[in-house]
Amino acid sequence: MNMSIVATTPFNDQKPGTSGLRKRVAVFQAASYLENFVQAIFDTIFDTAAAPAGSTLVLGGDGRYFNREAIQVILKMAAANGFGKVLVGQGGILSTPAASCVIRKYRSFGGIILSASHNPGGPDGDFGIKYNTGNGGPAPEKITDAIFARTRVLTSYRIIEAPDVALDQLGSCTLGDMTVEVIDPVADYAELMESLFDFAAIRALIGSGFRLCFDAMHAVTGPYASEILERRLGAPAGTVINGVPLPDFGGGHPDPNLTYAGQLVAIMYGPDRNAAPDFGAASDGDGDRNMILGRHFFVTPSDSLAVIAANAELAPGYAAGLAGIARSMPTSAAADRVAEKLGVPCYETPTGWKFFGNLMDAGKVTLCGEESFGTGSSHVREKDGLWAVLFWLNILAKRQLSVEDIVHRHWAEFGRNIYSRHDYEALPSDVATGLMARVQEQFVDLPGRCFGNYRVKFCDDFSYTDPIDGSLSAGQGLRIGFEDGSRIVFRLSGTGTEGATLRIYLEAFEADPAKQRIDAQQALAGLIDIAHELSQLNQRTGRTRPTVIT
Repeated sequence: MNMSIVATTPFNDQKPGTSGLRKRVAVFQAASYLENFVQAIFDTIFDTAAAPAGSTLVLGGDGRYFNREAIQVILKMAAANGFGKVLVGQGGILSTPAASCVIRKYRSFGGIILSASHNPGGPDGDFGIKYNTGNGGPAPEKITDAIFARTRVLTSYRIIEAPDVALDQLGSCTLGDMTVEVIDPVADYAELMESLFDFAAIRALIGSGFRLCFDAMHAVTGPYASEILERRLGAPAGTVINGVPLPDFGGGHPDPNLTYAGQLVAIMYGPDRNAAPDFGAASDGDGDRNMILGRHFFVTPSDSLAVIAANAELAPGYAAGLAGIARSMPTSAAADRVAEKLGVPCYETPTGWKFFGNLMDAGKVTLCGEESFGTGSSHVREKDGLWAVLFWLNILAKRQLSVEDIVHRHWAEFGRNIYSRHDYEALPSDVATGLMARVQEQFVDLPGRCFGNYRVKFCDDFSYTDPIDGSLSAGQGLRIGFEDGSRIVFRLSGTGTEGATLRIYLEAFEADPAKQRIDAQQALAGLIDIAHELSQLNQRTGRTRPTVIT
């Protein structure tokens, strides 16, 4: 087989975000665009990260449109660049947490994951690519910065001329001098889950008549949930809905929240409360996010992390206790209260799973979570949607209470951090940045200022010095804290491909159990008004309501 060195044009593009490179499918389909970024990855890891010749690479994605075509290109480029072996998921499928599991289990040098996470798919949708290092987690900034710099100067890429690999057939084949092994994408991950959770107890719970519904949203977790929930744990066939991964996610938006997981929400919030399943859950495009529901009851991601932490010792894999907890800055302080009672540290980091990876690799934390429906632990180095679902089922099996009762008892013990996130999606970038600038301009006069019963205690632009490697991450979100412990956070998200997404996070604390069951939007109404006043949101955006409220 011949290797070709193909001329390409350097990138003239903005720096990829913390979750890798995400663009419209059509951008990746343009001549040499995908190849440029892949070659930049290979050049960087064979230089900066010192990958030895003959290294093993893990490869897979969430099954979205262009996934299979991209995998064939990457396989041929990996062979031309000196890799000895590639482990690729059958059909090109590997959920993001499963890819992390495989990287770690087989001690591969790293992996390439093809996904745009919870963004829509299809010919007119989004596509994405990122590199994970040998710990199974997203590459740190020193590597992603080097990859980006390389894309700006790269003028050629290497690829072999060869037939496509049969991705649907398990087993090994050769591609040039490289071995390609097509692996079962579910088996290693399912085995890991069985080692962490009490499957016998969960199986008994389901056998007792406990009903659950898992919405895979026609995304990657369908095969994983079907194997684990229905076959290994004995849930009835049909428990997993929308379980077949489709290139366009069935025309839906694979983001597990109350807006986009509409079918699941309709099932769990049906007119006859008693007819609803006892437990509902959903995961996203690449399987790293989760939403947890009870009957007519939504568990915020912040509360979910706190409940899991408070009940962690009920799961066999966590029976020895927790080393610590970490949460992203916009996530509520509910987990902090659990950490204080457990006597373990709680770290507040910027948004981005790679910050948790450093803490986990150093043995500082066991559990971590982000308010954007991401929860995980040191079992892998990615957030893990189905893992969170199984943890909840383990807790429910052991405590024999409803989802709602578990959360209410948690609030009564620790207090309730009343919390909500308002997303304004697809804003013009100049409008979004102007709004953020408007908020920050007022910081000099805000401390001590009163808004009705709310008195400002502090305001800042969150920055983080990594306690492990000493790196500084600045400009991570505008925080306004009030003397009663309430706060407002403004942050621009980098996960979209169209315009900008403004996220406004609102949090208040209620210690009195008699007042804890208030509707979150009602309880936070005063903070919402302050956020709109400070940002001139309605005037600047023309929006009268958020795109998504969680």
